[in-house]
Amino acid sequence: MPKDTFNNLSEDKKKKIFKAAVKEFSSKRFSEASINQIVKLAEIPRGSFYQYFQDKEDIYLYMIEKIAKEKRYITHHAENLDRNADFFTLCIESTKATYEWAQHNPDYLKISIYMEIDYSEFIIGLRKSIIEDFAKLIERDKERGYIKPESDSYLIADMAYTLIWKQGTMYMADKEMFIRKISEGIKIIKEGIRR
Repeated sequence: MPKDTFNNLSEDKKKKIFKAAVKEFSSKRFSEASINQIVKLAEIPRGSFYQYFQDKEDIYLYMIEKIAKEKRYITHHAENLDRNADFFTLCIESTKATYEWAQHNPDYLKISIYMEIDYSEFIIGLRKSIIEDFAKLIERDKERGYIKPESDSYLIADMAYTLIWKQGTMYMADKEMFIRKISEGIKIIKEGIRR
């Protein structure tokens, strides 16, 4: 995360650096992105970058956390989102809540797409942490008696994560179809396909 010197910058300068990071990481995978391009876009000396951040991973984490905060704000203030709902309901309702936000923030969407096709150790670790967060919600639901205790929480989480991402890449331009596919897919994961 940013160093104290970054936190002491003006809000305008912080925004400029954030926007430069978004621009760079929304145009290529993390492994291909360049600090040189970020400092050029932010109009700061390369030496200043290292006064603000440790490395490329550090600025990426800062950018992702800032985007995630905005997304959490949207989902927490969604009318239909009950934070105590089961994991499957949360998946569907939080996806609905963030759909419009994603439409108005196409660069954020591009970042997430590049994140899915990057196989650097750093990005794989970030994807795993998202799935682990899902798995914690599933474990919570096991304790509440909503999910069979013998179910593999990590596998269920991975399936839900993959479903949301894959359907998003295919149907993001068609909200009705996207939500329908997510809802149907989550229902299959939740209930199975056996007669």
